[in-house]
Amino acid sequence: VQLQASGGGVVQAGGSLRLSCAASRRIYSSAVMAWFRQAPGKEREFVSRIRWSTGRTWSADSVKGRFTISKASAETVSLQMNSLTLEDTAVYYCASGTQWSGDSKDYNSWGQGTQVTVSS
Repeated sequence: VQLQASGGGVVQAGGSLRLSCAASRRIYSSAVMAWFRQAPGKEREFVSRIRWSTGRTWSADSVKGRFTISKASAETVSLQMNSLTLEDTAVYYCASGTQWSGDSKDYNSWGQGTQVTVSS
């Protein structure tokens, strides 16, 4: 499956953004869809994931209570980001796999990334 991430931009600290990831076809029920991010000079890190069949979600501690991953449609997964901080500045990537995992190695399809910049 091909993935296309969108929705990034520049936002002030405390603001909100909604990212979308559109798949090239219907997302299979066996899929686990996830968001990762990579800040300059840092390794890519897990943000949130959702099991498509059940809707079960899991998020990193750093974003729990602020970010929400959800199914937007049969082909789209969203990431609602609230109360953004400077530390959330990164390129955000969506990914598709089948393992309930926060390890990027378990995801075999990746979107191109969308830049999120939080300003003070």
